Amino acid sequence: MSNRDAVYIVESNRFCEEAGMDPDIVAKPKQSLSVQELVEKRGSYSEILSVVSYFSNKLLDSLKGTPILVVVSDSNGYLLEIEGDENIKATIQQFGIRLGSLFVREDTGTNVVSLALQQKHPISIIGKQHFHTFLHEIACYGTAFRYTDDNNLLGSVSIMMPIQFENPLFLTMLTQAVDSIERELLLRKQNRKLNILNQIILSRTNNAIVLTDENGITIEFNDFAQQLSKISREAVIGRNILESPITGTYFKEVLEQGKIIIDEEIQFTNQDGKLVVCLFDAQPIHEDGKMIGAFGQFRDISDRYFLQEKYNYLAYHDDLTSLPNRRYVNEEIEKVIEDINSGHQRTMALLFIDLDRFKAINDNFSHAWGDMLLKKVSERLSACLGKNDMLGRTGGDEFIFLLKDFEGSDYVTMKAEEILHVFDDPFHIEGHELHTTASVGIAIYPDYPITMEKLMIFADNAMYEAKNQGKNRYSVYTSDLLEGAKDEYRLETDLRKAMEQEEFVLHYQPQINPQTSEIIGVEALIRWQHPSLGLLSPDKFIKLAEDNGFINQIGKWVIKEACSQNKRWQDAGYQPLKVSVNLSTQQFLTSDLVTYMENTLLETGLDPQYLVVEITEYMAMEYEYSLKVLKQLKEIGIGISIDDFGTGYSSLAYLNNFPIDYIKIDKSFVFEIINDQPSAFIVKAIITLSHNLQMQVIAEGVETEEQLDFLIKHQCDLVQGFHFSKPLPAVEIEKSYLDGTMKT
Repeated sequence: MSNRDAVYIVESNRFCEEAGMDPDIVAKPKQSLSVQELVEKRGSYSEILSVVSYFSNKLLDSLKGTPILVVVSDSNGYLLEIEGDENIKATIQQFGIRLGSLFVREDTGTNVVSLALQQKHPISIIGKQHFHTFLHEIACYGTAFRYTDDNNLLGSVSIMMPIQFENPLFLTMLTQAVDSIERELLLRKQNRKLNILNQIILSRTNNAIVLTDENGITIEFNDFAQQLSKISREAVIGRNILESPITGTYFKEVLEQGKIIIDEEIQFTNQDGKLVVCLFDAQPIHEDGKMIGAFGQFRDISDRYFLQEKYNYLAYHDDLTSLPNRRYVNEEIEKVIEDINSGHQRTMALLFIDLDRFKAINDNFSHAWGDMLLKKVSERLSACLGKNDMLGRTGGDEFIFLLKDFEGSDYVTMKAEEILHVFDDPFHIEGHELHTTASVGIAIYPDYPITMEKLMIFADNAMYEAKNQGKNRYSVYTSDLLEGAKDEYRLETDLRKAMEQEEFVLHYQPQINPQTSEIIGVEALIRWQHPSLGLLSPDKFIKLAEDNGFINQIGKWVIKEACSQNKRWQDAGYQPLKVSVNLSTQQFLTSDLVTYMENTLLETGLDPQYLVVEITEYMAMEYEYSLKVLKQLKEIGIGISIDDFGTGYSSLAYLNNFPIDYIKIDKSFVFEIINDQPSAFIVKAIITLSHNLQMQVIAEGVETEEQLDFLIKHQCDLVQGFHFSKPLPAVEIEKSYLDGTMKT
């Protein structure tokens, strides 16, 4: 033994001497797992061993030609895997080194497995550094591996070779391999947590959900599953899903092989004799590394499956009511206009229907009641359809009748009267009576050509006229209503000039650290200082800008002005802030977005770390494109935020893959967190999910002290809303928030 030997080797060999071990006698392990115990132990370590085996095989491949052995143990020192040179395997077996053997210093003296588990760093034991002489011809390198998030020891990986091949480089290679092992194990652990959160969120969807325990016994069968199958929950709970002739084979693969099933199309006949077609997903459920059951989800696609028409069902129908959506109706209108312009004798009219006081029903009862009401309204309206009529839902509480090929205008007004009478009787929701009425706007296609968009505007203006006249009535579009359309046209004309005349301004809403009340950033929000109408909010002109192609030009101005203002604040000596800007869908999809961002940052001199772009979940649906653009923005150094999270197409897999820095909880959830338990649960789940993915959470729409206390309690990172401030001009931000942050 040399004076230069590591302390842990010196201490271990001293222990062997004091324990009275004879260095010339082979010290074999005294404890071993039985065959059954070894099978069970390897089974519990199956995921860990698969990961370790993948990287250890890469290590062996890189050292091909060198007689080397890789040994894997659990956290106690039981050998679970031995791979590598067959000659070394045969040699070490005579020393008791075999699968299931327990390596502890008390039995086997100074050995690489025990010391690797004891040390918090990689180790090497070369030749005579071993206490026992039978190991003097062997060089050993080893290190422990663990879950790095909680420092939980999992086991050790060691490599052994004849001493003539020893090289310190092997220890470096082993360390790199174990780093990769630990990263992969941590990623899989986080993915398991992600799957649990995914299941929580999926439970709120209108999909049929089935949960089983690890033996296949059904433990949950949700309401939608009962509706789909026409089988009661009581008849299913407690039965073994593996016996199901429909899904038994799939669940068997999930439970026995850990298989994940995605979008498997299945068909079955429910208890009412109806053929049902579903897309079926299934996956195992794990907790702390152990499979505890299986999750199955059925998405009913029967209507889409049976619909043999030109249009894709999901793209052209409303999810809630199954009525044709705006896109479907618009294309039908365009077809009729095309026929008319081609000389065909056709008639057409639009009836815009808007429910009166629908917002009050949503606010005073719940959105769930609102959805049930909309379904019942759609059913009654459907009963009014003539043979050439079409009914669609265009969004919110708005419906549209498309009347085609009628004999005279009397048919149109008669249909409007019939629609109004639909609301004479109350709607029964959850044992309660709800009363509502409707305002109907009528536009009959004139005897001269107009566009589909103009006809829609006419019907919309007529509907608002019906509301202005007291609601619960219909109004027919006439030349008297033309002024309203002209006002919009004038606004469109003014919008074309607004950029040239520098009429746009930015207001900024502070983003606050709720724990310290310190301002961390601001969100830039556009306003239009109209020369005659005064200060206009975005809802007055953004939709118009999108429809007329101005939105990209306006969006670029917002980015440049926000960057310039932020740089001016920094140059004035204020503490640096992040500024967030919203990207429109059209702007996000432009090919020059990334280049414009780079050029703007270069021109304004703003460090990219102080700029955050906000996109919506809807934009992220274009997965490949979104992933490419977001990665490019991230490479520049720009922060990425998902805005209004939870209101659109939420995909946890996207969150896991996209380079996102912030999750912005939609204000509709924040508004309800005190009085609505599901909303509070969702907010807590989003915060937990985001933090597990190393993302920060911003809650918008914070208006009360109670909401703020809730968010502080659950460790929300940033908040914004009227509780702190409405959006303010730059000079007001300086006075109210920045003057106290001057750098000294």
